Order: sequence, then C-alpha cells, then structure tokens
Amino acid sequence: MEPAIHVVIPCYNEEPTIGKVVADFRRVLPGAKVHVFDNVSTDATAEVAAEAGAVIHRVRLRGKGQVVSTIIETVPADVFLMVDGDDTYPAEEAPKLLAPVLAGRADMVVGARLGRHAQGAFRPLHIMGNHLVRALTNLLFGGRLSDIMSGYRAFTAELARNVPVTAVGFEIETELTALSLHYGFAIEEVPIAYRSRPPGSASKLRTFSDGARIIWTILKVFRCLKPLSFYGLAAAVAAVAGIACALPSAWRHYSGGRGDAAPLVVGIALLAGAGVLLGTGLLARTMNRRLREVTSLTRKTPASRERH
Repeated sequence: MEPAIHVVIPCYNEEPTIGKVVADFRRVLPGAKVHVFDNVSTDATAEVAAEAGAVIHRVRLRGKGQVVSTIIETVPADVFLMVDGDDTYPAEEAPKLLAPVLAGRADMVVGARLGRHAQGAFRPLHIMGNHLVRALTNLLFGGRLSDIMSGYRAFTAELARNVPVTAVGFEIETELTALSLHYGFAIEEVPIAYRSRPPGSASKLRTFSDGARIIWTILKVFRCLKPLSFYGLAAAVAAVAGIACALPSAWRHYSGGRGDAAPLVVGIALLAGAGVLLGTGLLARTMNRRLREVTSLTRKTPASRERH
C-alpha cells in the first residue's frame, strides 16, 4: 500500500497567497491531502484555503510551534510535507523532498534555500542569523547541514512521534532539526529555489526577538540533551575565572606581601561554583540515561549519538 502523504501548511494571515499555494500542491501531488492550519488569522486565510480545496484546522494557541505540535497530534500521515503558506517555496520541488523519505534513505529531508534564493528573498540580518544558527547547531549536535531554519521539509511519522518538540514560535524548525540530529535520525538536504514574497504578503518573523528565541532554543536543547557537556563547559569557565582571580592574591600572600583578600574570596567562590556545575552535569546525565532506558521500552528510535 502506498504511504499516506499529507501536505501540512501552518498559516497566519496569508490570504493573498494561500489559495495559490493550496492549488499548486494539489496539482503537483494529486494523491496527497492538503491541510491548512489557521493560527487565529484575522483575514480570510481559512476561507480562501477552503475554496482552493484544503482541509481546514483551527489552532487557537498562537505560535508556529503550537501549530506544528497540533499537526503531529492530529494528522494521520505516514509522511508529512510541511511548507509555509507564503508562496516562497515552489510546489514543483516537492517530489525531490519526498523521494529520499519514500525510498527509505532519510527520516527527514530539508529544502535548503541559501544557494538558490531570489534577490531580496532574505533580509541581510536574516542571512547572518541563518549562518549563526547553522554553525551553532552543527557544532553542538554534530550536523553538516546548510539550512537549519527552512520551513520546507518532509519527514516520517516515526520521526514526528519520537522527537519531543516543545517550541512555541518560529524556533520550531531549529528545535526539530537539533532533536532529530541528537536522536540519530537520518537527515538529507535538497537544494531548492526560494522566492521573494509576493506583493501584499509580509513576513511575520521579528528579526531580533525571534532570533534571540532561536539561539536560546539551541542552548536549551543542548543543556537538556547533553548536560555534561553544557555544565562541564560552564564549570571550566568558572574554574578558569576562579583561578585567575585567586592566584595573584594567593601568590602575594605566599610571598609575604599584603594583598587584597576580596579577589581570593571571589576566586574560591567561583571554584566552588565550578564544582557544583560539574556535579549538576553528572547528575543530569545519569538521569537522562535512566529516562532513556525507560522510554526505550515504548519508543523505537535510532541510537542516540551522545557526545560529551
């Protein structure tokens, strides 16, 4: 039996573009069901999408992450094809994203935009932010991806069920990618064309506030999944700072001079803090391992690639 492919489109105020997006995907993937998840739009997004032939879902909790969680919980797909409703991702690229998943080579395929984007499709700061997020995610989770934040991706139901996403907003793609890397799912990238938004369509991404949330999400996931690495690094920083503070004062006292005691006290406090941080990391790692043993009884995931 052919796998059930469902196109899922998170939407907020995309009335100018959503009709074309739904029609394009119904034309390119005639065997797939197209769902639009309307996230409390104040325009006619849902009505236009319904007229174009989409199944409409209403998500009352605001934020793209809330929408994706609802998608995973409610859509009975074997394969999800997730795309934004702003008509920047061509439907014609969909078969390329689906092919590695349907062939069993990949659990997730990401449409990589940065090599083939239209002039003006990205704001300058967004390109810089994409590079920062990519470098940080690849460094912390052992990936080799070029576009972490793409909203165009195909993934299996198995991945969706076993990756515990908790993001609320636009950080959802970053969290989904980082968790998938950590749990050992196979991820491929497919270069795609990326278009500028059509007239009348406006980006909902807030450069600085959403960018800060994305960076924080990466660090939060790193702390939760690799606590010994996270707290060990913090402990090393505290230990170096403590030694730097305490050593000059201790040397002056040892040499018979009279030094200020305050740096010595600060240094000792930092060294003590380093010990607490290291202990926290060891305890959290032990708890993570025990939790993994319990969840392995009910979950089937590729082996987690834990690096410390």
